Amino acid sequence: MHDYLMDMPRKSAIIYPKDVAFILVWADIFPGARVFEGGVGSGALSIPLLRAIGPTGALVTYDARADMMEHATKNVRVFMGETPNWIQRVRDIYEGIDDGPFDRMVLDLPDPGRVAPHAASALVPGGIICSYVPNITQVQATVEAYRSSGSFSEIDTYETLYRRWEFKGATARPVRSMISHTGWLTVARKGQPRDPLLRERDEDDV
Repeated sequence: MHDYLMDMPRKSAIIYPKDVAFILVWADIFPGARVFEGGVGSGALSIPLLRAIGPTGALVTYDARADMMEHATKNVRVFMGETPNWIQRVRDIYEGIDDGPFDRMVLDLPDPGRVAPHAASALVPGGIICSYVPNITQVQATVEAYRSSGSFSEIDTYETLYRRWEFKGATARPVRSMISHTGWLTVARKGQPRDPLLRERDEDDV
């Protein structure tokens, strides 16, 4: 899968395998899960999500562009074959989310914070949302939106770095170049609504 994701045709930048691996664990994508994907790109995340949920799970993907959905569908079909448990909708996620409830949500969008009200309604209690953005200003806006909604807890942001090592004879050293920044991942859990100002004070005390 790693080789295919790196070499498949692209119409946009992809979420790299190092970030995909993080998403699968931190967002707790499990067999049989109902997962919502916002933003399909070239399908580099759809493929591992479909593999992780298995045939008993369901993946629902929204993207506002029909051409991107068509392109991603071709990429997924080449690697996965037919995927009857993958529902694709050409829709603007910022306008709302149907097809729920969902156990997990994964977003690859410019402004994930705008989805917070829809996500709060579409996620099951305790459900996890994970968003990917390339710029730290996007992260700040996302975290503020999750906090102010009062519907999410355990809000954390991570950056994954990937460095390979070489072993030649008696020498072991890291390679000179590495895959460093590709984007930030923000993970949150749907919890009971709380006073957002009280939650912010609680977090500052930790």
